[in-house]
This record gives sequence, C-alpha cells and structure tokens, in this order.
Amino acid sequence: MLILASASPRRRELLAQAGFTFQVHPAQIPEDPRPNEDPIAYVARLAREKAQTVFAQLAARPEVASDLAVLGADTTVTLDDQILGKPSDPADAARILRLLSGRTHHVITGVALVTATSTVEAAEVTAVRFLTLSDEEIAAYVATGEPMDKAGAYAIQGRAIRWIPRIEGCYSNVVGLPVALVATLLESHQPLAASGAQDSQQNC
Repeated sequence: MLILASASPRRRELLAQAGFTFQVHPAQIPEDPRPNEDPIAYVARLAREKAQTVFAQLAARPEVASDLAVLGADTTVTLDDQILGKPSDPADAARILRLLSGRTHHVITGVALVTATSTVEAAEVTAVRFLTLSDEEIAAYVATGEPMDKAGAYAIQGRAIRWIPRIEGCYSNVVGLPVALVATLLESHQPLAASGAQDSQQNC
C-alpha cells in the first residue's frame, strides 16, 4: 500500500498521472529550517520526517504494516543559497518575486520512502530562469492569489509560465514532485509499483 504523506494537490496529480495507485495521508510537522541548514539537507529532512510520522501512525494497524510504503516530499526554492519558502502574505510574495526577477534560481525537492525495512531519501535540483518582471506584473500576479501557497511564490504550471524561458532539469520537480526520481525509489524498494515506474520517466 503506497501512501502519499502530502496534502499538495499538485503532488497527487503528478503521482496519479504517472499511473501509481496510492492513498493520501498528510503529515503535520514543523517545517522551519534549522540554523545554517543546507537547502538540500533541509528538504530531505522534511521529506523523511513527514514519511516517518505517517508511517508510525499507520503502522500501528497490523493489517497494513507489512506492505506499507509512505512517500514524503518537500520542495523549496533557493537563490544564492537562501531558502525562499512559501510567502507569508501578499507583500512577502511580491518581495520574493522581485528577488527572482531576471535571475536563475533553483528548485529543490527532497523525497523519502519509508517501509517496514528501510528508509531511503534523495533530492532533485532544477535550475529555473526568470525574465525581468515589472512592478505592475508582480502586483497583478500576486493579486490572483496563485503565489500564496507556493514555494518561491509562483506556479510554473500556472500564469508564471509566461516568465520562464528555460529550465535545466526535471519539469515535474518544479511543479512539486520529481516523478522519475520517485519512480526509481518505488521500483527499487516497492516492486509492486514497478509497473507504473517506466511510464513516469516521461514526466521529466
């Protein structure tokens, strides 16, 4: 039984698009970075903690513990090694977008798979180039509400796509889940999921 430890609709859509069968059980954990924590270590830790928390909750039921596999994920945006998480309010969203304007930043997603016998984790990094944005463009975008629950204050699958001329790496990672990486983890550690793993390689 595969469990997605995330409430993100984007992660649900990507995992379903790749052909995986799963249930959703979001994890509730603190998501603040630790002092001087490396961005990759940060998202990998959160992904692991989310998966471990949900596994501990569900494994208490003996009938599911043996074949339970919990997938955790966490995404952040970095610029000059600074973590740019979800904006706290519209003014913060505008601030983040001004930082990204005309520059290349990195989207990092940590993923972790927890089973009864192992915990494995990995991370995907994608470079994203932004065009230079005017204050009017930023204000209009923030007014749509789209940036408010997104790391880096934008959605590449939404209106922000018009400002992104190129990326280097996995597209689905920027949406919120590096599907090919997840498929590799599932194929290696959960053989029942292998049937969906090959198709999912096309998502990146």
